[in-house]
Amino acid sequence: MNANAFRHFYEYHFTENHKIWDSYIASLPYEKFLQDVGYSHGSVREQIVHLISVDEVWFSELQGIKPSEPLLSANFDDRENIRTHWDNIEKKMRNYLAELQDDSLFEKAIKEPAEDKDLIVWQVLLHVVNHGTDHRAQLLKFLNDLGVKTESQDYIFYVYDHLQ
Repeated sequence: MNANAFRHFYEYHFTENHKIWDSYIASLPYEKFLQDVGYSHGSVREQIVHLISVDEVWFSELQGIKPSEPLLSANFDDRENIRTHWDNIEKKMRNYLAELQDDSLFEKAIKEPAEDKDLIVWQVLLHVVNHGTDHRAQLLKFLNDLGVKTESQDYIFYVYDHLQ
């Protein structure tokens, strides 16, 4: 396990986030974007806001920064604003990952909240990508139910597409 492996894994995470947004969500009719699907966080918009919030919270905790207040989807009616905010969070994550060193993967970097203080950096990093994969899968199901033809987000397909 090393920092480069996590940077690679996060490239998958970011690529799939962009793919789901660009391929499906950006062109989704607004009423379907807001439509309650009766599962998880309720709508495509709610799922996206949740994904953004979780990424921000965990990376803030890893850096000892107090996370901003949880995002309220009501403040994010405009998809352009959502995408801009998401891009800003991704940039902060990329900055953190660019500085990540192999040794720091085994540190306990989180001080607050107390329930997270015994987590090791690599566990948090793995969780964030796994969490993203889970919620993207839910989004793909929601989108399929809303009549959008979707494709797999499996990690192995990302690897096949990025073999050198």
